[in-house]
Amino acid sequence: MISKGRDAQLWKEYRQGGSDAAREQLIEGYAPLVKYVAGRVAIGLPPNVEFDDLVSYGIFGLIDAIDKFDPERGIKFETYAIARIRGAIMDGLRNNDWVPRSVRQKAKELEKVCSELENRLGRYATDQEISESLNISLDEFHRLLNEVSCTTLSSLDELWLTRNLDDDSVRVLDLIENEDSSDPEKLVEIAELKVALAKSIDALSEREKLVITLYYYEGLTLKEIGQTLNISESRVSQIHTKAIFRLQGRLARWRTAIGVL
Repeated sequence: MISKGRDAQLWKEYRQGGSDAAREQLIEGYAPLVKYVAGRVAIGLPPNVEFDDLVSYGIFGLIDAIDKFDPERGIKFETYAIARIRGAIMDGLRNNDWVPRSVRQKAKELEKVCSELENRLGRYATDQEISESLNISLDEFHRLLNEVSCTTLSSLDELWLTRNLDDDSVRVLDLIENEDSSDPEKLVEIAELKVALAKSIDALSEREKLVITLYYYEGLTLKEIGQTLNISESRVSQIHTKAIFRLQGRLARWRTAIGVL
């Protein structure tokens, strides 16, 4: 990693002078971030996903972060870049559709059921209510959660596209808006989406909130979360998967309401 003094100098040379050499040194210096993020993501993926592919996707995220980062905003580059790198990796995985079609279909059906129950009940559905809607037993429901869990590890990094294709996309977890945009309507939409996401997370059970926080905000793996909570990694995966589908069900209304596709 680049030393602090050298880092500041390189950013100055690149942002003020447009130095290609400084840009290349920034990319090389922060390249270890890509392997770090790829390693964290790989833990939750099937063995058929190549680590080198994750790194390749992540490099695009790093380059994007370097090109868009503004040191004057007072945000640590590592914090900003990790979100971009992780998002690029998830985009790469999604574009290559690494999840089997049958599993993807089951995940879509589960999301649909959660959304319908949320709209009808005005709250998150219980495990029993979801399993009954799917016409399966609770044990079968828990097995289903394990089966579709690989589809949810990227859900909060998913890009939601606004109807105006010229606008920046909105990443669910970060909701990083375009600071250069002067469109007040878009800023209001993003603010509303932030509030909706916060309220949706707050309505989860305490354990679900804790798993979401530890995984997405603290960067722990499912195994590490299991060790922290003294439960199995499989159980953590189930809790995580339920939380994501519940969030997707509740936020589905907001996607329609504020014009997010």
